[in-house]
Amino acid sequence: ALFHNSVSSLLLHRFAVSVGYWKDPYIQYFVRQAKERKAPEINRGNSVCAAGYYARVHGVSYLIKAFLEKTQCNSQIVNLGAGMDTLFWRLKDENLLPRKYFEVDFPMIVARKIHNIKSKPPLSKPIMESHSGDSLLIDSHSLDSSRYSIVGADLRFSSDLEEKLKKHSLDVHLPTLLVAECVLVYMTPQQSANLLKWAASTFPVAMVINYEQVNMRDRFGQIMIENLQRRQCNLAGVELCSSLDSQRERLLASGWENARAIDMMKVYSFLPQADVKRIEALEFLDEKELFEQLMQHYCICWASKDSSNL
Repeated sequence: ALFHNSVSSLLLHRFAVSVGYWKDPYIQYFVRQAKERKAPEINRGNSVCAAGYYARVHGVSYLIKAFLEKTQCNSQIVNLGAGMDTLFWRLKDENLLPRKYFEVDFPMIVARKIHNIKSKPPLSKPIMESHSGDSLLIDSHSLDSSRYSIVGADLRFSSDLEEKLKKHSLDVHLPTLLVAECVLVYMTPQQSANLLKWAASTFPVAMVINYEQVNMRDRFGQIMIENLQRRQCNLAGVELCSSLDSQRERLLASGWENARAIDMMKVYSFLPQADVKRIEALEFLDEKELFEQLMQHYCICWASKDSSNL
């Protein structure tokens, strides 16, 4: 069910790119565009979700780039539950690659991604171009180059995760950004707390970005949960998604020094208004109330610990 949810998100990403919400020349190599013409009511639903996805991509990207600018790219990124994410390639195109970029996901997902990379030169060539030193290591469940690594691991077991990352040259002394998009909510509160505590205690200078649900105790939130349960998709950590305060508190309780959280409606209001007008003109967004409700039930949270006063 979790894999099905990941595929649905990937299809939405491809749909949004094909319509013109933002540019991502690499997503085409991970998922095919659906050929069938969708019914109008599905298109309306897609326009609401795609506009929401647009805010997610730009909001998370804004924080990532701010971190890279502060550290002057002398840092590392660990993308948790990365799936078919294309951020590595997009950062390379913008000359914003950190010293090392790691991706972590279940071995089954990693194997699929590595297969795509090996079989598609537009994906493999940038990895080779950024690689230096010894020969690039690649097998069915991991890939390790000097700038980019994919690791197959279960995020619920942080000791195993740390061991695998260190084998791929994780440097705990480098400023480190951890990114988790719709990942922690699928773990129990204890499991996600263990992961957040591990990160906060391992890296002296670090930031974490978490994108997931919020305000899940109201009626709209309950309907979201019920819809996912009908697809056998259990949000094991949904109790921590009750409010923006609960999202902040979980980060502070895990050892992070500063934490903030804002809902996606606020993120949307912060985005450059000229671009917002452009994307709203791509498809008629007549479900404004549904859009606002959806955006108020997702949030971006970020936290830091900073011994170097960056």
